[in-house]
Amino acid sequence: MRKFFQVDKEFMEYEKENAVLPKRATVHSAGYDFVSPIEIEIKPHKSELIWTNVKAQFGEDEVLILAVTSGMGKRGIMLANNVGIIDSDYFGNQFNDGNIGFRLYNFSDEPYVIKQGEKIGQGLFIKFLKVDDEETVTRKREGGFGSTDKK
Repeated sequence: MRKFFQVDKEFMEYEKENAVLPKRATVHSAGYDFVSPIEIEIKPHKSELIWTNVKAQFGEDEVLILAVTSGMGKRGIMLANNVGIIDSDYFGNQFNDGNIGFRLYNFSDEPYVIKQGEKIGQGLFIKFLKVDDEETVTRKREGGFGSTDKK
C-alpha cells in the first residue's frame, strides 16, 4: 500500500491545522507534487529546510525519491543534497513521525520567496533491487531526518 498521511499533531511544524497531501498534476504525471505549508525567503547561496507535515507509507522494496520541480530549477532553486531519498522505515519514526522535509538551496544571486501553497518538489515511488550476495542487515532506524548517516 502506498499512501500519504498528515504527520501526527505533535510533529506538525508551523502550527498549521492540516497538511496538503501530495497529488499528481496530470493523468501521466510520474511525480506527486509537494507544496510549502509556509511562506519563506531563501537568500542567495543559502538553504532553508521546509517541513511538509506529510509522511508516506509504502513497501519495504520501494523508495520515495524527492526532486525539485523543473520550475524551481529554472529559478535557481535546487535540493541542497541534489536528490532526496526517503526509505520505507522513515514512516512513523519516533523523532518526527516521518515528516518529509525539503532542504532547498538558492544558487542564484537573488533572494527567492516561496509562497504558502507553492509547489516545492515532487516525489516518485520507485521499486529497488538488492544484490544477491548482500550481508544480512540487522540495524534498525534510530532517528528521523538524516539519521542513517549516524552510527
